[in-house]
Amino acid sequence: MHPQRKKRLILILLVLLGVAVAVGLALSALKQNINLFYTPTEIATGIAPQDARIRAGGMVVAGTVQRSTESLDVSFDVSDGAKQITIRYSGILPDLFREGQGIVALGRLNEDRVLIADEVLAKHDEEYMPPEVAQALEQVEHMKVDGVYTPATDAN
Repeated sequence: MHPQRKKRLILILLVLLGVAVAVGLALSALKQNINLFYTPTEIATGIAPQDARIRAGGMVVAGTVQRSTESLDVSFDVSDGAKQITIRYSGILPDLFREGQGIVALGRLNEDRVLIADEVLAKHDEEYMPPEVAQALEQVEHMKVDGVYTPATDAN
């Protein structure tokens, strides 16, 4: 092989190696920062991981909102029509937050399968529902047989 061709081949291989390393590092960083969406049913059945930051959403169950008198702590249940989970949040809730509406909360699950949220998002008008919540509610309706919920056997 000619020395000039050998140099070009080595240079091309080094560039390809550098691009592969850069892509690998970028994918690694994205994997750590991704927020996957889980329904209350998936959280209650143990599909959602405890150590990762996740998004959970559904309809706020009427009568479950409990506010602390000494702090900004609030606890409420969210349901997708089949199961419900408890969400705890410390902070000011969005102005549009209320019982019976769709919300999405970002946070981490504790060992009791309670979502400790660091952000709560509410819909912005009467017609809007977060796409993930609408899809989850639709899937739960499809999983009902004779009005009874039957969980899917495959894990996401």
